Amino acid sequence: MDGAAIIEPERLWSAHEVLMRPSPVPAVAGVYGWHFEEAPHADLTAGRLLYVGIAPRHMANRTSTQNLRKRVRYHYRGNAAGSTLRLTLGCLLGLELRLVGSGTRMTFGKAGETALSQWMADNARVCWIEQNEPWTMESELISELDLPLNLDQNRHNAFHDRLKALRAQARQRARELPISA
Repeated sequence: MDGAAIIEPERLWSAHEVLMRPSPVPAVAGVYGWHFEEAPHADLTAGRLLYVGIAPRHMANRTSTQNLRKRVRYHYRGNAAGSTLRLTLGCLLGLELRLVGSGTRMTFGKAGETALSQWMADNARVCWIEQNEPWTMESELISELDLPLNLDQNRHNAFHDRLKALRAQARQRARELPISA
């Protein structure tokens, strides 16, 4: 595994840079890493890699249409229903998770997602490497590094149980509140 370009990248990219057209993020398979100038929680360290993700996911029964560009851009401007990173960050930052629309999706609502996007623009920086089978490198990175914002494959991480509980509490609270428009 050569994850050095994710762990200590030569360059980190801001939301502004990633979201401009043309985007510098390639539309190919790969692994991406999120570094934070301000930590989203007091028990986490700023200025380092806290989360890795991949595009596409490993899918045995169908082909994914995801790529690095789509995933990275979505994390910066999407919503918690489609981004586990956004869900995690919003929960850590204390945003209120709500059932929305038909009541099957959970997001932080328009105002919360806007606030989260702004927080990410101010604090989240991303890097990536092209990788034909990114799930292999993702598993290796998660097993070898301290990546407190990753839940999947990461039960060994000291922050795992706290993050899992925090997200579960946010989901439970959202189920108790009225569905948001």
